[in-house]
Amino acid sequence: MTISLHNIPEFAVLGHPNEGKSSVVSTLTEDDQIRVSQIPGETTVSRTYTVEIDGKKIIRFVDTPGFQAPRQTLAWFREYAGDPEKILDQFIATFHQDPFFADECELMEPVARGAGIIYVVNGSRPVRDDDIAEMEILRLTGRPRMAIINSKQMEKDYTKEWKQEFRKYFNSIRVFNSNTADFRERIRMLESLKSIDQEWEESISKVIRAFRGEWKKRNRLACAYITLGLEKSLGFFVSEKLSTRADPVQVREKLNLSFQKGIRGVEKEMFAQIKSLFKHNLYDYPLPDYSMLQHDLFSKQTWELLGLNKKQLAAAGAVVGGTMGVVVDAAAGGLTFGVFTALGGLLGAGSALMGGKKIAQKTQPGIKLGGDRFQVGPNENPQFLYVLMDRVLIYYAHIINRAHGRRDMEDPRGNKKSIRSKMGISAGLSTGQRNVCARFFKSVSGRSVIKGKKAVPEFALLVESLLDKIANEEI
Repeated sequence: MTISLHNIPEFAVLGHPNEGKSSVVSTLTEDDQIRVSQIPGETTVSRTYTVEIDGKKIIRFVDTPGFQAPRQTLAWFREYAGDPEKILDQFIATFHQDPFFADECELMEPVARGAGIIYVVNGSRPVRDDDIAEMEILRLTGRPRMAIINSKQMEKDYTKEWKQEFRKYFNSIRVFNSNTADFRERIRMLESLKSIDQEWEESISKVIRAFRGEWKKRNRLACAYITLGLEKSLGFFVSEKLSTRADPVQVREKLNLSFQKGIRGVEKEMFAQIKSLFKHNLYDYPLPDYSMLQHDLFSKQTWELLGLNKKQLAAAGAVVGGTMGVVVDAAAGGLTFGVFTALGGLLGAGSALMGGKKIAQKTQPGIKLGGDRFQVGPNENPQFLYVLMDRVLIYYAHIINRAHGRRDMEDPRGNKKSIRSKMGISAGLSTGQRNVCARFFKSVSGRSVIKGKKAVPEFALLVESLLDKIANEEI
């Protein structure tokens, strides 16, 4: 697909100060580094943000200053008696050196050179006289235009009132919350932009196809990162020489901590890759307070709320080839998960999740005395895969549903009871899907004598299907 650089759709985002214009641009362009401020009038110079996919420029949005003198500007527009197509050029030529109309000239320039109009208002406040003046100015420009009701706060909702006024002045109207809009909502916005002028349909359609193609590519890459990260985790181990004067208990504890740190590092790397892939570039992206990911990977809460249930885990253990009694005990929760927190990386979850007496009576798989070396890992518990997989899928859901224009850290939808934030997706897998996971676990953790060639690509296809499912569901 080729989009001519001379035919890139361009839209000027206009409105009154502090209505959320910069936030809308940030979300539409997936650029979370655009300055968004609660102080009115922070944007004084128009800034152009071009969206590129595979090195090709496909669409531009211009973040403009807010109207400062709409009624005076409208008075001039109404008195203008020249060529209607030159009204913007004439206004700019007349007032470009007049400080009183500086912001108006600045915001009119992209429209004068042919940009479409996206007019943004805050739907939580009522319509004012200045708003009517701004809408009439934009109508008199004769440019294709859409109105957006940006519901930044919803203590009060004047959406109905805004829509009644907008129908008099605009080709298209859309409610678009820049704090919650995800990929699907951005696509719906672009679909609406197609309708503001028939001449724009083809170019906007190309943009939509490019966005959708980019999203599929990102999901394929996310799938690759996740599959590789899980493979690393399941094969991960640490070891250390055991001298004659070393305390075996201290060595085991040290290696246990080192093992857990290593696994956390692999998980952190997966998270960073996903975050970068979906263009969340802020240095620190805090997770929502309600997120399951607020618990440590090796905490009791994590292992109680993520992964498979007792019956599913027993079936998974049968496929892997583990001891049924041990695998059933692994789903018991409670104290057994506390044992894993302390000993899991050291003993291997198979024995660590047994009761204390069983641990004392059994050989400790996962600890390998290779001559004078102590080895911890790889983890032998099938549940380990499902917990890791659930956590990375939860993180993926957080990332793809976080609008780039958001600067607050609370969940704007107030969704403190989201199912996906409280438990993982693995418990909902079909028997066939769990068998795919079990074969992957068996292959990459070294439990299979002959490594299955199909196990990894088969698992990767499953992960990609789960990513697509999450992306296409209402989170």
